[in-house]
Amino acid sequence: METCYKLFRSEVLKGIELKSNRFGFEPEITAKVAKGKWRLYEVPIAYAGRTYEEGQKFTWMDGVLALWTIIRFSFPSRRKRVAATKLEANRG
Repeated sequence: METCYKLFRSEVLKGIELKSNRFGFEPEITAKVAKGKWRLYEVPIAYAGRTYEEGQKFTWMDGVLALWTIIRFSFPSRRKRVAATKLEANRG
């Protein structure tokens, strides 16, 4: 997930509202694409990661943030659930 290489069809991206920036982008888009029932394909890439000295400064907290972001965007927000419930109540 954390390679920064992503390829999408335009209709997929048009159907997703993104809220995260920085490192939260990748887990958010992964969660929303999976939730949207689009098919995901993994394709091998050539990748040479940077060393710590070259600027790679990921820590265990980045992993916790990624996990939290996936959980956060995998479930509908409470605000959306309340709005949907009110809409249904107004219709009936």
